[in-house]
Amino acid sequence: MADAETDSLTAEQQACLALWAVPGLGPRTLAALRAFADGSLSPLVATPVRDWVSQAPVSPQVRRRLATVDRLGPLADRVLSACRASGMGVAFKGQRAYPARLAEVLDAPPLLFYRGVPGLPRRRLAMVGSRHPDQGFLPLARRFARRMAEAGVGVVSGAAAGVDQACHWGALDVRGETWAFLGSALDALDTAQARLLPHFLDKGGMFFSELPPGVRASTTTFPRRNRLISGASDAVLVMRAGTKSGSLYTAEAGRAQGRPVLAMPGDVRQEAASGCNTLLRDGHAVACLSPEDVWRVLKVDPLAAVPLPGAVGSWEALSAEAKGTFAMLDRVPRGFDEVLIGSTLSPAALVGALVELELTGLVVQHPGRLYERI
Repeated sequence: MADAETDSLTAEQQACLALWAVPGLGPRTLAALRAFADGSLSPLVATPVRDWVSQAPVSPQVRRRLATVDRLGPLADRVLSACRASGMGVAFKGQRAYPARLAEVLDAPPLLFYRGVPGLPRRRLAMVGSRHPDQGFLPLARRFARRMAEAGVGVVSGAAAGVDQACHWGALDVRGETWAFLGSALDALDTAQARLLPHFLDKGGMFFSELPPGVRASTTTFPRRNRLISGASDAVLVMRAGTKSGSLYTAEAGRAQGRPVLAMPGDVRQEAASGCNTLLRDGHAVACLSPEDVWRVLKVDPLAAVPLPGAVGSWEALSAEAKGTFAMLDRVPRGFDEVLIGSTLSPAALVGALVELELTGLVVQHPGRLYERI
Protein backbone atom coordinates (compact mmCIF):
# COMPACT_ATOMS: atom_id res chain seq x y z
CA MET A 1 0.00 0.00 0.00
CA ALA A 2 1.03 3.63 -0.43
CA ASP A 3 0.70 4.37 3.29
CA ALA A 4 1.01 2.41 6.50
CA GLU A 5 -2.32 3.87 7.65
CA THR A 6 -4.11 1.49 5.27
CA ASP A 7 -2.25 -1.66 6.30
CA SER A 8 -4.94 -2.51 8.86
CA LEU A 9 -8.44 -1.13 9.17
CA THR A 10 -10.78 -0.86 12.12
CA ALA A 11 -14.27 -2.33 11.79
CA GLU A 12 -15.60 1.23 11.35
CA GLN A 13 -13.16 1.86 8.49
CA GLN A 14 -13.94 -1.51 6.89
CA ALA A 15 -17.64 -0.70 6.85
CA CYS A 16 -17.00 2.80 5.56
CA LEU A 17 -14.76 1.58 2.73
CA ALA A 18 -17.14 -1.18 1.69
CA LEU A 19 -20.20 1.08 1.69
CA TRP A 20 -18.32 3.81 -0.18
CA ALA A 21 -17.66 1.30 -2.97
CA VAL A 22 -21.42 0.83 -3.53
CA PRO A 23 -22.50 2.98 -6.52
CA GLY A 24 -24.93 5.74 -5.60
CA LEU A 25 -24.03 5.83 -1.91
CA GLY A 26 -22.73 9.29 -0.96
CA PRO A 27 -21.79 11.20 2.20
CA ARG A 28 -25.39 11.92 3.26
CA THR A 29 -26.49 8.30 2.92
CA LEU A 30 -23.41 7.17 4.80
CA ALA A 31 -24.28 9.56 7.64
CA ALA A 32 -27.85 8.21 7.67
CA LEU A 33 -26.54 4.64 7.88
CA ARG A 34 -24.29 5.59 10.76
CA ALA A 35 -27.28 7.03 12.63
CA PHE A 36 -29.30 3.90 11.74
CA ALA A 37 -26.55 1.79 13.35
CA ASP A 38 -26.62 3.85 16.58
CA GLY A 39 -23.72 6.13 15.72
CA SER A 40 -21.18 3.61 14.45
CA LEU A 41 -20.89 1.58 11.25
CA SER A 42 -18.91 -1.17 13.04
CA PRO A 43 -21.92 -3.42 13.83
CA LEU A 44 -22.75 -3.61 10.12
CA VAL A 45 -19.47 -5.43 9.45
CA ALA A 46 -20.28 -8.32 11.77
CA THR A 47 -23.86 -8.71 10.55
CA PRO A 48 -24.90 -10.24 7.19
CA VAL A 49 -26.21 -7.50 4.92
CA ARG A 50 -29.48 -9.38 4.39
CA ASP A 51 -30.28 -8.94 8.10
CA TRP A 52 -30.37 -5.14 7.96
CA VAL A 53 -30.63 -3.96 4.36
CA SER A 54 -34.44 -3.99 4.19
CA GLN A 55 -34.64 -1.41 7.01
CA ALA A 56 -31.65 0.67 5.98
CA PRO A 57 -32.26 4.37 5.10
CA VAL A 58 -31.07 4.09 1.50
CA SER A 59 -32.60 4.60 -1.93
CA PRO A 60 -34.22 1.63 -3.70
CA GLN A 61 -31.31 1.53 -6.17
CA VAL A 62 -28.70 1.38 -3.41
CA ARG A 63 -30.77 -1.23 -1.53
CA ARG A 64 -30.79 -3.47 -4.59
CA ARG A 65 -27.03 -3.13 -4.95
CA LEU A 66 -26.43 -3.81 -1.26
CA ALA A 67 -28.65 -6.89 -1.50
CA THR A 68 -26.05 -8.48 -3.81
CA VAL A 69 -23.40 -8.20 -1.05
CA ASP A 70 -23.12 -10.96 1.55
CA ARG A 71 -20.97 -9.16 4.14
CA LEU A 72 -19.18 -5.81 4.18
CA GLY A 73 -15.84 -7.16 5.42
CA PRO A 74 -15.01 -9.23 2.30
CA LEU A 75 -16.11 -6.31 0.08
CA ALA A 76 -13.69 -3.99 1.91
CA ASP A 77 -10.94 -6.58 1.44
CA ARG A 78 -11.60 -6.70 -2.30
CA VAL A 79 -11.39 -2.90 -2.56
CA LEU A 80 -8.12 -2.91 -0.62
CA SER A 81 -6.71 -5.62 -2.89
CA ALA A 82 -7.57 -3.52 -5.94
CA CYS A 83 -5.86 -0.52 -4.31
CA ARG A 84 -2.72 -2.53 -3.59
CA ALA A 85 -2.61 -3.79 -7.18
CA SER A 86 -2.62 -0.18 -8.44
CA GLY A 87 -0.34 1.32 -5.80
CA MET A 88 -3.12 3.36 -4.19
CA GLY A 89 -3.45 4.39 -0.58
CA VAL A 90 -6.69 5.01 1.29
CA ALA A 91 -6.91 8.04 3.58
CA PHE A 92 -9.80 8.42 6.00
CA LYS A 93 -10.80 11.75 7.55
CA GLY A 94 -8.42 12.63 10.33
CA GLN A 95 -5.46 10.79 8.83
CA ARG A 96 -2.48 12.79 7.64
CA ALA A 97 -2.93 11.99 3.96
CA TYR A 98 -6.49 13.38 4.03
CA PRO A 99 -6.43 17.16 3.35
CA ALA A 100 -7.34 18.93 6.59
CA ARG A 101 -9.18 21.79 4.88
CA LEU A 102 -11.31 19.37 2.88
CA ALA A 103 -12.38 17.59 6.06
CA GLU A 104 -14.13 20.81 7.11
CA VAL A 105 -16.46 20.76 4.06
CA LEU A 106 -20.05 19.70 4.71
CA ASP A 107 -20.27 17.07 1.95
CA ALA A 108 -16.62 15.97 2.03
CA PRO A 109 -16.10 12.27 1.26
CA PRO A 110 -15.30 10.10 4.31
CA LEU A 111 -12.18 8.83 2.56
CA LEU A 112 -9.94 9.48 -0.42
CA PHE A 113 -7.86 7.23 -2.63
CA TYR A 114 -4.43 8.64 -3.38
CA ARG A 115 -1.02 8.10 -4.90
CA GLY A 116 2.05 9.96 -3.69
CA VAL A 117 3.52 10.94 -0.34
CA PRO A 118 1.75 13.47 1.91
CA GLY A 119 3.69 16.68 2.43
CA LEU A 120 3.87 19.22 5.21
CA PRO A 121 0.90 21.43 6.13
CA ARG A 122 0.89 24.71 4.18
CA ARG A 123 -1.38 27.28 2.55
CA ARG A 124 -2.83 25.96 -0.71
CA LEU A 125 -4.31 27.62 -3.79
CA ALA A 126 -6.72 26.02 -6.23
CA MET A 127 -5.56 27.07 -9.70
CA VAL A 128 -8.06 26.15 -12.40
CA GLY A 129 -8.74 27.02 -16.00
CA SER A 130 -9.93 25.77 -19.36
CA ARG A 131 -8.37 23.14 -21.58
CA HIS A 132 -8.09 25.63 -24.44
CA PRO A 133 -7.22 29.12 -23.17
CA ASP A 134 -6.32 32.00 -25.44
CA GLN A 135 -3.05 31.70 -27.34
CA GLY A 136 0.07 32.28 -25.27
CA PHE A 137 -1.64 31.91 -21.88
CA LEU A 138 -0.22 28.52 -20.83
CA PRO A 139 3.37 29.78 -20.31
CA LEU A 140 1.96 32.57 -18.13
CA ALA A 141 -0.03 30.04 -16.08
CA ARG A 142 3.07 27.90 -15.61
CA ARG A 143 5.17 30.87 -14.47
CA PHE A 144 2.44 31.99 -12.08
CA ALA A 145 2.21 28.53 -10.50
CA ARG A 146 6.00 28.44 -10.18
CA ARG A 147 5.87 31.73 -8.26
CA MET A 148 3.25 30.25 -5.95
CA ALA A 149 5.37 27.17 -5.28
CA GLU A 150 8.49 29.26 -4.68
CA ALA A 151 6.53 31.20 -2.04
CA GLY A 152 5.67 27.93 -0.27
CA VAL A 153 2.07 27.77 -1.53
CA GLY A 154 0.75 24.35 -2.51
CA VAL A 155 -0.96 24.14 -5.91
CA VAL A 156 -4.27 22.26 -6.23
CA SER A 157 -6.01 21.58 -9.55
CA GLY A 158 -7.46 18.92 -11.80
CA ALA A 159 -5.23 17.00 -14.15
CA ALA A 160 -6.74 18.00 -17.48
CA ALA A 161 -4.71 19.24 -20.41
CA GLY A 162 -4.47 23.01 -20.66
CA VAL A 163 -4.34 25.34 -17.67
CA ASP A 164 -4.56 22.58 -15.03
CA GLN A 165 -1.49 20.76 -16.26
CA ALA A 166 0.42 23.99 -16.89
CA CYS A 167 -0.07 24.91 -13.23
CA HIS A 168 1.08 21.48 -12.05
CA TRP A 169 4.19 21.71 -14.24
CA GLY A 170 4.96 25.16 -12.84
CA ALA A 171 4.99 23.78 -9.30
CA LEU A 172 6.94 20.69 -10.33
CA ASP A 173 9.55 22.90 -12.03
CA VAL A 174 10.75 23.91 -8.55
CA ARG A 175 9.75 20.66 -6.81
CA GLY A 176 6.87 22.46 -5.12
CA GLU A 177 3.91 20.61 -3.69
CA THR A 178 1.06 20.08 -6.14
CA TRP A 179 -2.15 18.05 -5.83
CA ALA A 180 -4.37 16.78 -8.64
CA PHE A 181 -7.98 15.75 -7.97
CA LEU A 182 -9.38 13.46 -10.63
CA GLY A 183 -12.89 12.79 -11.92
CA SER A 184 -12.12 9.09 -12.30
CA ALA A 185 -10.62 6.38 -10.14
CA LEU A 186 -6.83 6.40 -9.97
CA ASP A 187 -6.66 3.15 -11.92
CA ALA A 188 -8.83 4.57 -14.73
CA LEU A 189 -6.69 7.50 -15.90
CA ASP A 190 -6.95 8.97 -19.36
CA THR A 191 -3.83 9.16 -21.54
CA ALA A 192 -2.81 12.69 -20.51
CA GLN A 193 -3.21 11.91 -16.80
CA ALA A 194 -1.30 8.64 -17.12
CA ARG A 195 1.62 10.52 -18.69
CA LEU A 196 1.59 13.09 -15.90
CA LEU A 197 1.47 10.61 -13.00
CA PRO A 198 5.12 9.41 -13.08
CA HIS A 199 6.35 13.01 -12.96
CA PHE A 200 4.08 13.71 -10.00
CA LEU A 201 5.33 10.70 -8.08
CA ASP A 202 8.96 11.44 -8.91
CA LYS A 203 8.80 15.07 -7.78
CA GLY A 204 6.56 14.78 -4.74
CA GLY A 205 3.09 15.51 -6.15
CA MET A 206 -0.10 13.66 -5.25
CA PHE A 207 -3.09 12.31 -7.16
CA PHE A 208 -6.43 12.12 -5.29
CA SER A 209 -9.86 10.71 -6.09
CA GLU A 210 -12.98 9.99 -4.07
CA LEU A 211 -13.93 7.25 -6.53
CA PRO A 212 -13.16 3.59 -5.74
CA PRO A 213 -11.06 1.47 -8.13
CA GLY A 214 -12.49 0.85 -11.57
CA VAL A 215 -14.78 3.90 -11.87
CA ARG A 216 -14.30 5.84 -15.09
CA ALA A 217 -14.87 9.56 -15.53
CA SER A 218 -18.29 10.76 -16.64
CA THR A 219 -20.25 13.98 -17.01
CA THR A 220 -21.46 13.59 -13.41
CA THR A 221 -18.09 12.90 -11.76
CA PHE A 222 -16.34 16.09 -12.85
CA PRO A 223 -18.71 18.61 -11.17
CA ARG A 224 -18.49 16.53 -7.97
CA ARG A 225 -14.70 16.49 -8.25
CA ASN A 226 -14.55 20.29 -8.46
CA ARG A 227 -15.82 20.70 -4.87
CA LEU A 228 -12.80 18.69 -3.71
CA ILE A 229 -10.36 21.02 -5.49
CA SER A 230 -11.81 24.09 -3.79
CA GLY A 231 -12.43 22.32 -0.48
CA ALA A 232 -8.81 21.21 -0.14
CA SER A 233 -7.59 24.77 -0.75
CA ASP A 234 -7.49 28.04 1.16
CA ALA A 235 -8.54 30.09 -1.89
CA VAL A 236 -9.55 29.57 -5.52
CA LEU A 237 -7.97 31.29 -8.53
CA VAL A 238 -9.80 30.99 -11.84
CA MET A 239 -7.11 31.71 -14.39
CA ARG A 240 -9.05 31.28 -17.62
CA ALA A 241 -12.65 30.21 -18.11
CA GLY A 242 -15.19 30.54 -20.87
CA THR A 243 -18.88 30.89 -20.15
CA LYS A 244 -19.32 27.09 -20.08
CA SER A 245 -16.01 26.17 -18.46
CA GLY A 246 -16.01 23.57 -15.70
CA SER A 247 -13.73 25.90 -13.76
CA LEU A 248 -16.78 28.00 -12.92
CA TYR A 249 -18.13 25.01 -10.94
CA THR A 250 -14.97 25.14 -8.85
CA ALA A 251 -15.47 28.86 -8.24
CA GLU A 252 -19.11 28.25 -7.27
CA ALA A 253 -18.10 25.44 -4.91
CA GLY A 254 -15.41 27.64 -3.39
CA ARG A 255 -17.89 30.43 -2.69
CA ALA A 256 -20.29 27.95 -1.06
CA GLN A 257 -17.44 26.65 1.10
CA GLY A 258 -16.40 30.13 2.20
CA ARG A 259 -13.17 30.15 0.20
CA PRO A 260 -11.97 33.47 -1.25
CA VAL A 261 -12.32 33.40 -5.05
CA LEU A 262 -10.00 35.31 -7.37
CA ALA A 263 -10.11 35.57 -11.16
CA MET A 264 -7.73 36.85 -13.81
CA PRO A 265 -9.38 39.36 -16.12
CA GLY A 266 -8.95 38.90 -19.85
CA ASP A 267 -9.61 40.52 -23.18
CA VAL A 268 -13.36 41.12 -23.50
CA ARG A 269 -13.13 39.93 -27.12
CA GLN A 270 -11.82 36.52 -26.04
CA GLU A 271 -14.49 33.92 -25.24
CA ALA A 272 -11.86 31.99 -23.27
CA ALA A 273 -11.83 34.82 -20.71
CA SER A 274 -15.55 35.54 -20.62
CA GLY A 275 -16.20 33.38 -17.56
CA CYS A 276 -13.51 35.17 -15.55
CA ASN A 277 -14.75 38.56 -16.66
CA THR A 278 -18.31 37.66 -15.66
CA LEU A 279 -17.18 36.53 -12.20
CA LEU A 280 -15.50 39.90 -11.74
CA ARG A 281 -18.39 41.92 -13.15
CA ASP A 282 -20.91 40.19 -10.88
CA GLY A 283 -18.76 40.63 -7.79
CA HIS A 284 -18.24 36.89 -7.35
CA ALA A 285 -14.46 37.13 -7.49
CA VAL A 286 -11.61 39.50 -6.67
CA ALA A 287 -9.34 40.56 -9.52
CA CYS A 288 -5.95 38.89 -9.59
CA LEU A 289 -3.33 40.84 -11.50
CA SER A 290 -0.17 39.49 -9.89
CA PRO A 291 1.10 36.91 -7.38
CA GLU A 292 1.01 39.62 -4.72
CA ASP A 293 -2.80 39.61 -4.94
CA VAL A 294 -2.84 35.91 -4.02
CA TRP A 295 -0.27 36.26 -1.26
CA ARG A 296 -2.34 39.04 0.28
CA VAL A 297 -5.46 36.84 0.37
CA LEU A 298 -3.58 33.82 1.70
CA LYS A 299 -1.60 35.92 4.20
CA VAL A 300 1.63 34.54 2.80
CA ASP A 301 4.99 36.27 3.09
CA PRO A 302 7.05 35.00 0.12
CA LEU A 303 10.23 36.13 1.87
CA ALA A 304 9.47 33.69 4.68
CA ALA A 305 8.39 30.87 2.39
CA VAL A 306 7.98 27.30 3.52
CA PRO A 307 11.15 25.54 2.30
CA LEU A 308 10.49 23.38 -0.72
CA PRO A 309 10.61 19.57 -0.41
CA GLY A 310 14.17 18.38 0.10
CA ALA A 311 15.11 21.49 2.07
CA VAL A 312 13.49 20.23 5.28
CA GLY A 313 12.79 16.86 6.87
CA SER A 314 9.48 15.09 6.72
CA TRP A 315 6.62 15.48 9.17
CA GLU A 316 7.78 12.25 10.80
CA ALA A 317 11.17 13.84 11.48
CA LEU A 318 9.63 16.48 13.76
CA SER A 319 9.89 15.94 17.50
CA ALA A 320 6.84 14.86 19.47
CA GLU A 321 6.92 18.23 21.23
CA ALA A 322 6.81 20.11 17.90
CA LYS A 323 3.95 17.97 16.58
CA GLY A 324 1.95 18.49 19.76
CA THR A 325 2.54 22.23 19.72
CA PHE A 326 1.56 22.47 16.05
CA ALA A 327 -1.75 20.75 16.85
CA MET A 328 -2.50 23.44 19.45
CA LEU A 329 -2.03 26.34 17.04
CA ASP A 330 -4.41 27.60 14.37
CA ARG A 331 -4.64 30.42 11.85
CA VAL A 332 -5.48 33.00 14.47
CA PRO A 333 -2.22 34.20 16.05
CA ARG A 334 -1.86 33.14 19.69
CA GLY A 335 0.50 34.54 22.31
CA PHE A 336 3.24 32.47 23.89
CA ASP A 337 1.61 32.55 27.33
CA GLU A 338 -1.72 31.43 25.88
CA VAL A 339 -0.05 28.47 24.17
CA LEU A 340 1.89 27.64 27.33
CA ILE A 341 -1.28 27.45 29.45
CA GLY A 342 -2.72 24.77 27.19
CA SER A 343 0.55 22.87 26.83
CA THR A 344 2.12 20.19 29.00
CA LEU A 345 5.60 21.46 28.09
CA SER A 346 7.86 23.59 30.24
CA PRO A 347 8.50 27.14 28.95
CA ALA A 348 11.96 26.13 27.71
CA ALA A 349 10.63 23.03 25.93
CA LEU A 350 7.84 25.06 24.34
CA VAL A 351 10.36 27.61 23.05
CA GLY A 352 12.33 24.76 21.48
CA ALA A 353 9.21 23.28 19.86
CA LEU A 354 8.19 26.66 18.42
CA VAL A 355 11.68 27.30 17.06
CA GLU A 356 11.62 23.87 15.39
CA LEU A 357 8.27 24.66 13.79
CA GLU A 358 9.49 28.06 12.62
CA LEU A 359 12.62 26.55 11.05
CA THR A 360 10.51 24.06 9.09
CA GLY A 361 8.18 26.85 7.94
CA LEU A 362 5.11 25.41 9.65
CA VAL A 363 4.65 28.32 12.04
CA VAL A 364 5.11 32.06 11.63
CA GLN A 365 6.03 34.29 14.58
CA HIS A 366 4.50 37.76 14.50
CA PRO A 367 5.69 40.74 16.57
CA GLY A 368 4.80 40.42 20.23
CA ARG A 369 5.55 36.66 20.35
CA LEU A 370 2.34 35.77 18.52
CA TYR A 371 2.42 32.41 16.72
CA GLU A 372 0.30 31.30 13.76
CA ARG A 373 0.34 28.01 11.87
CA ILE A 374 0.61 28.31 8.11
